[in-house]
Amino acid sequence: MQPNYSKVLLDIEDIFIKKISHSDSNVKIHIETKPTYQICPNCGTETKRIHDYRTQTIHDLPFQLKDTYLVLRKRRYLCTSCNKRFLEKYSFLARYQQRTKRLTCKIADMLRSVDSIKAVAARSNVSPATVQRILDTIDYHCPKLKDSISIDEFKGNADTGKYQCILVNPKQKSVLDILPDRTTAHLSSYFREIPRDERYRVKFFLCDMYQPYVDLAHSYFPNATVIVDKYHFIRQVTWAIENVRKRLQKTMPAPLQKYYKRSHKLILTRYQKLKDESKKACDLMLEYNDDSRLAHRLKEQFYDICQDTKYTRQREDFYSWIKLAENSNIPEFEKCAKTYRRWSKEILNAFKYGLTNGPTEDFNNKIKVLKRISYGIRNFERFRTRILLCTR
Repeated sequence: MQPNYSKVLLDIEDIFIKKISHSDSNVKIHIETKPTYQICPNCGTETKRIHDYRTQTIHDLPFQLKDTYLVLRKRRYLCTSCNKRFLEKYSFLARYQQRTKRLTCKIADMLRSVDSIKAVAARSNVSPATVQRILDTIDYHCPKLKDSISIDEFKGNADTGKYQCILVNPKQKSVLDILPDRTTAHLSSYFREIPRDERYRVKFFLCDMYQPYVDLAHSYFPNATVIVDKYHFIRQVTWAIENVRKRLQKTMPAPLQKYYKRSHKLILTRYQKLKDESKKACDLMLEYNDDSRLAHRLKEQFYDICQDTKYTRQREDFYSWIKLAENSNIPEFEKCAKTYRRWSKEILNAFKYGLTNGPTEDFNNKIKVLKRISYGIRNFERFRTRILLCTR
């Protein structure tokens, strides 16, 4: 007897293919099963008596780049004991569903990509509402904390508020959880629910220069060393030299203002990375004012400190730099030095341990892409599930 290769290709057990019809846009596969003994869901009696037949059209995975439908001839059985009428159960079809189980799994897998729900629905030949219902059935829980944790906020504009928080394991580069807002009250209640032994296990807590985060770290992670992310304290110097340039520009003639504005990247870029022609242009820009030359020198010195590999030298040079900035008579760098003095312990921890919030910023960029292609996701729970699907 020749094997039924059509059934093998369909990969569904205990079905018979009766007919296949093709059109330009879809393919319909008419299938049927053998009658078997069924258990009555009401009284548990076994029966094989058929009451009637019904036809159901079921969405399946695309075949030959066409929308595929399984046209199933369903049986309704009659219990001879209690007269209960019930439908036959199928391994490939969930109750009350008009799509196969494997299509549901495929849609859930497609939601891992950074695509909009509408795009996923179009590729799966289902409605966006169906994709949303599948998304709502997926649930994620926060895994156990390891020895490090980083926290950052992002602008999600969900129904819970303008900003949401992301928790990341910076060493394993994995997302732990997404929180609905960044308020101290909510973060406190969230961290309070984490078992004490997990919180005490954390050795490093990474955050930006936001005092409530540091206060929460000291309260709920007493054994953790607080580290300020490198990007967030380095940009203080970048802001300082940019503000110096903007202040000096106001005193320049209009043509010179336009030139300084267009060429501001020459001042921001590391001097050693500039080409010879660009170095001459940068030197010419710095000749305009003593403040610009001193600001540029302070910027270069601080970047050198950040690139040093020896912590003891970094620590000594860092405090020396703060004194230079405090005595520079440049208001922008005096303000920067004041900030560094206040956050010196956390900044030095960044130099010492070398941990950064880089993985968190990568995840934030992916969240921005997801939000942009979806034109925003107002429902926070759906937003959280999509983020965890796309990042885990």
